[in-house]
Amino acid sequence: MNEQAAEQLPDDVDALKALLLQKQQRIRLLEEQILLMRDKHFTSGSEQASNQLGFFDEAEAEADAEPPEAPATTSPATTPKKPAGRQQLPADLPRVRREHDLPEAEKICTCGCQMREIGEETSEQLDIVPAKIQVIQHARKKYACKACESGVKIAPLPAQPIPRSNASPSLLAQITVAKYQDALPLARQEKIFHRIGVDLPRNTLASWIIRCSQLVQPLLNLLEDRLRDGPIIQCDETPVQVLKEPDKPPESQSYMWVRLGGLPDEPVVLYDYHASRSGEVAGTLLSGFNGYLQTDDYAGYHAVGAEKGITHLGCWAHARRKFIEAQKVANGNKNKKSKDKNKQKQLGKADIALNYIGHLYGIERRGKGLSPEERYQLRQAKSLPVLDKLRSWLDKEQPKALPKTALGKALSYLQKNWEKLCVYVEDGRLNIDNNDAENAIRPFVIGRKNWLFSDTPKGAKASAALYSLIETAKANDLEPYDYLQRVYAELPQANTVEAIEALLPWNAREEVLAEKRAQAEGGEG
Repeated sequence: MNEQAAEQLPDDVDALKALLLQKQQRIRLLEEQILLMRDKHFTSGSEQASNQLGFFDEAEAEADAEPPEAPATTSPATTPKKPAGRQQLPADLPRVRREHDLPEAEKICTCGCQMREIGEETSEQLDIVPAKIQVIQHARKKYACKACESGVKIAPLPAQPIPRSNASPSLLAQITVAKYQDALPLARQEKIFHRIGVDLPRNTLASWIIRCSQLVQPLLNLLEDRLRDGPIIQCDETPVQVLKEPDKPPESQSYMWVRLGGLPDEPVVLYDYHASRSGEVAGTLLSGFNGYLQTDDYAGYHAVGAEKGITHLGCWAHARRKFIEAQKVANGNKNKKSKDKNKQKQLGKADIALNYIGHLYGIERRGKGLSPEERYQLRQAKSLPVLDKLRSWLDKEQPKALPKTALGKALSYLQKNWEKLCVYVEDGRLNIDNNDAENAIRPFVIGRKNWLFSDTPKGAKASAALYSLIETAKANDLEPYDYLQRVYAELPQANTVEAIEALLPWNAREEVLAEKRAQAEGGEG
């Protein structure tokens, strides 16, 4: 084998050097892949997140400072310390007063006089009342005429979320929130109900979940319309396994898509299940929308992003992650004490890019709480100069980098998406990244770790519908259980569009705020 390999080597010195250089580059790429795989395997997600936050908190600390042209020595970021001592319990929790008094004999002073009460000392404990199961009996009064006995009248039963079911709106809200907010699979809920003496098989629970998703469809239709009324939609998608998807093997991947948009004070989060990740799905989900579309660089969004009436934004968080990978590779190579001078020159380039990007994020931190117009002015004054410097640096460094290395891939991503990445400075309403959509899809990802897969497309679509309501409720500062309890109780009786609109999260939020104001005024009175 060695003789055959030697015979294949070129005799020309230049050709031999070129072959050696090619082999060295191949070895370098393999080393990078090993470093990244090792980092991914041995570092937990939370540790990665904390490491990244530590770096970027430090990089963003001074928004007005000039971004360094070379890597700077950094120190661990410090976070504000919480006040020492026990934290005060929330004032809006109900209080149960329990008085503790001295025995009568101890109220006599040593001098023989009767002691008088001069005040009290209070302390508080956090208490909890375990879940309570009860049965609601619907007693419907019946009436008949004794004179003519022509017929019997009976009081009607209010429309229920699931007709001919023994599940109340409160129970359905609890099951829904437990599964989709708390990531508690139905099999575990079945065991919990069994412990408190109630037999609710998981197939019954699953049937109720699907019926609930069908019940809320009119509300979801209105949310769909409101989503498209807003100026911006952010999109993301994540895999999901559906065992009984037609014409697909059980181990294949389907996808849960998420769209985040709506008006600033009426945010909407919608999930949609589809068997495919194709651009056709993105086109369907965004059909008829005019405005800004913000996504990562997945090719499925390119066609719809290029349509007339849509301006496509990029995501700086994704660009940043590419350089984080390059930084990890560089640090790994640095620890190997390599004598490759070219490799040593590459060590600080990822740090330079990350400091530029960190500076852009620092400016965004300054812009929080500003009006869109004020944020636009801030970006024009502060962000544009940083982008110009970063662009000049990119044009100088990209031709030098090997395309398949981690640094080369990061630079290529930045070059390819540059125009989309710079759109955010054009409008103060826009975000620098797509993180809101990623955060919106995270509850689904957490739930998926518990229940692993969906059995049927119908179940996956039901999950999408109920995730949509819960996440939209949260985006509107509503407690999901309270909101779903109201929806399940009132939606069956909503016979007009106006009645359904009253259940939209922002309308429900206004009623909750009005009730709190009334309670506060009553308490003051």
